[in-house]
Amino acid sequence: MSTAETRKPASADSKPVAEAKKLDSKREKRTITEIRESKKTGEKMVYMSVPDYTSAQWAEMAGVDVAVLGDSLAMIAHGHRSTIPATMDMMVLHGQAVRRGAPNTFMLGCMPYQSYNTVDRALANAARFMQETLCDAVKPQGGKSQAHILRALVDAGIPTASHIGLTPHTIAMFGGFKIQGRTSEAAMKILEDALAIEDAGCFMLEFEAVPAKIAKLISEQLTIPTIGIGAGVGCDGQILLCYDLLGVFTDFKPKFTKRFAKLTEVAVSGIRQYVKEVKEGSFPDDEHSYTVNEAEYEKFAALVAKRRQV
Repeated sequence: MSTAETRKPASADSKPVAEAKKLDSKREKRTITEIRESKKTGEKMVYMSVPDYTSAQWAEMAGVDVAVLGDSLAMIAHGHRSTIPATMDMMVLHGQAVRRGAPNTFMLGCMPYQSYNTVDRALANAARFMQETLCDAVKPQGGKSQAHILRALVDAGIPTASHIGLTPHTIAMFGGFKIQGRTSEAAMKILEDALAIEDAGCFMLEFEAVPAKIAKLISEQLTIPTIGIGAGVGCDGQILLCYDLLGVFTDFKPKFTKRFAKLTEVAVSGIRQYVKEVKEGSFPDDEHSYTVNEAEYEKFAALVAKRRQV
């Protein structure tokens, strides 16, 4: 008998979750056109970076517009100190899980470090991303210097976004996690990067760690929507990491992350109670144990006693 077969029916506590899943089955996935048009309609698009099946389910049940498969999963799910160790194999494996968890949610796959450093490599890896994870679009990093890569992806029919400001793939060149665009010259570079991304045919771009006023003014110069993470409310949408905003990942907390829940505290409290009850012998109790027909038990006990006598 499998573990799934031995599980009891869902309790009353899970009814809201079941109802949310039922509603999600009727949900229509957001489209590239809708994302583009959000710039004109003023609809704030909600993006969330999700690393696995369960968090993808949460995203879909909660009504997130775009589930982002971020290479931040190298840190969140694998314990690395940066996103650099993320590989295509790692991203594809997680991407398949995310797609299963959120089949009705637009999924954006972030291309990992050095997976798009040449046109040929970018095309091959983006195609793999689309085919093996069934994601709806891909997102390398970079602006003006990467415009030829972005254009090649778009020309190949691959929906493409990009990421500027603080770009984790080039973090060593910035000297660490530092806010970008604080001088007029630096802000102009970000604007030029943004315009290059737009000219390349990308449908969206992400600002990271850019002063709010700078991000807002640059966003106003563009026809494609901007998504911010640490870039203020003036962007056309926002993105946070699921495990950051829920208080699951607690190694550090960026300034731009708001804790909307404290799940690690809840989890550790629950596990401590589990440890306590196992140690004292109060778990599992009758409610959490399976029963056997008493007559069959007596027959079994008799067989055991007889076996001992042999």
